[in-house]
Amino acid sequence: MELLIAFGTDDGKILNKGHFGMAKYFHVYRFSDDKEEFVEKKENVKFKGDESIIHGDPRKAKATSSALQDIDVVVGRRFGPNITRLLKKFVCIVARRESIDDAIQLIHANMDKVIQEKEKGENRRHLVFS
Repeated sequence: MELLIAFGTDDGKILNKGHFGMAKYFHVYRFSDDKEEFVEKKENVKFKGDESIIHGDPRKAKATSSALQDIDVVVGRRFGPNITRLLKKFVCIVARRESIDDAIQLIHANMDKVIQEKEKGENRRHLVFS
């Protein structure tokens, strides 16, 4: 099975420290047959509304989702309250590692779990890998 996986990052090497949706960029990789290939760097179009809007606002989740059309899995070190909305579209993975390279290895080691969660559709739950 082929999956498109987006990693939240500010510099292309390290997963951003904030919530996934607050990353400057999303680095997208294609995973298939025990290998991965970098596909593209997407700029996060972050919700550009009133700065006073709090975490968990549905419009923030919508902005993140619209930036990641065709993505199957999203990976970050942290997720905010909108994870419940993101789970309807994506498998959400909390990676307890700093680098994207380390997170990629975690995903390869747990690919069966990722695929099982994807197949659950809107009933999926987030995964935590360390």
